[in-house]
Amino acid sequence: MNYVILGAGPAGVTAAETLRSVDSQASITLVGGEPEPPYSRMALPYLIYGKIDEGGTYLRQDPTHYDQQRIRYVTGRCGGVDSRAKELYLSGGEVIAYDKMLIATGANPIMPPIPGAHLEGVETCWTLEDARHILKLAEKGSPVVLVGAGFIGSIILEALYLRGCDITVVELAPRMVARMMDETAGGMLGRWCEAKGVRVLTNTRVTNIESGPESGPRLSVGLSNGQRAPADLVVMAVGVRSNTGFLVGSGVKTNTGITVDDYLHTTAPDIYAAGDCCEGVDLSTGKPDMLAIQPVAVEHGRIAALNMAGHRHRHRGSLNMNVLDTIGLISSSFGLWQGAQAGQTAKVVDEGGYKYMKLEFEGDKLVGAQCVGMTDHVGMLRGLIQTGFRMGGWKEKLLAAPERLREAYISVAQGSPTAGPMSPHVNTPRAGFHGGASGH
Repeated sequence: MNYVILGAGPAGVTAAETLRSVDSQASITLVGGEPEPPYSRMALPYLIYGKIDEGGTYLRQDPTHYDQQRIRYVTGRCGGVDSRAKELYLSGGEVIAYDKMLIATGANPIMPPIPGAHLEGVETCWTLEDARHILKLAEKGSPVVLVGAGFIGSIILEALYLRGCDITVVELAPRMVARMMDETAGGMLGRWCEAKGVRVLTNTRVTNIESGPESGPRLSVGLSNGQRAPADLVVMAVGVRSNTGFLVGSGVKTNTGITVDDYLHTTAPDIYAAGDCCEGVDLSTGKPDMLAIQPVAVEHGRIAALNMAGHRHRHRGSLNMNVLDTIGLISSSFGLWQGAQAGQTAKVVDEGGYKYMKLEFEGDKLVGAQCVGMTDHVGMLRGLIQTGFRMGGWKEKLLAAPERLREAYISVAQGSPTAGPMSPHVNTPRAGFHGGASGH
């Protein structure tokens, strides 16, 4: 069997290793889109503030790892896929044939159409090459404008802060991390950053970027509030989109990401998808969605590889979960953090102490949660939401006193049989796919 994996991030590397573990004789080719060893994008902030060197970003530390696994690693950008001929075409002219292929090409950063966004000193933070550019400009005391305060932006924020940069955050939404936290939690993060000396501008957009005066910072950033912010470096972190443009005409259906069935098989024969480019099932909703987080990519890669090798393994859904360290303040969100329709909510708030917990119930199940400054609860919340345990009488106790979560977890988890993730809270049929219809 000739397997080809397009994309050398966590999903692709996990898939290649899983395939080798279940098929010792197969030919496995792993294609990376950058002239680098396979690495983790989530490790780039650690590189920027000096906790690790470039080697520390690599997904596997042993340089002979892929050779030992008999995984052929090549680099090149994919220009197209012919699903009938079972070939993919690299930009350098190489044609790679496959029997079965996994698409794990991840996502690309969005560069908004802002006048001046092409100027030197305007960067994204998505590749090792991006990180190298940032390291040249993000000196101690350097003025930096960070555009975007979502999950990725907030991770970059901490790295820049630890380098000693003078940071201005510009966020279009009314609060930080608006897609993972409510007004209370996002407001806490904003105030925490301001108390640390970071300037946080919400409800604000960048209107233009110009070259700065010869005697000052290299850039001048225009803002919708009429002000201008000086910057030696502007980092764009406004979001990502699936890297799927090369699939036009391939027979692989795409929406926001690649459409897959419950076995991560696409609409084209013998082609699977995994990771940030893939619309897998959200465990909490039962609907396809892009959950662009590394644990989901790893899970997708393993499951897709098993199915490619003929070991039928249904993807029951991934938990939407984010844990964020913002200059020392830990925040997290899980599942239906915005609440379930007709559900009930419990919360406890300590504004001065930067502590917050909000629990979302549907029936007697915990289906979502948010936390700020309460790290002890992360594992318990994940376990209760992911397993779908019924809380029984503990639901009413938690509605009255959410801080009793630890007691509830011990009681419920120890009183329930060991189980994996349950089915979604809403049994929503997947459009266009029915059960095991892929036949692969």
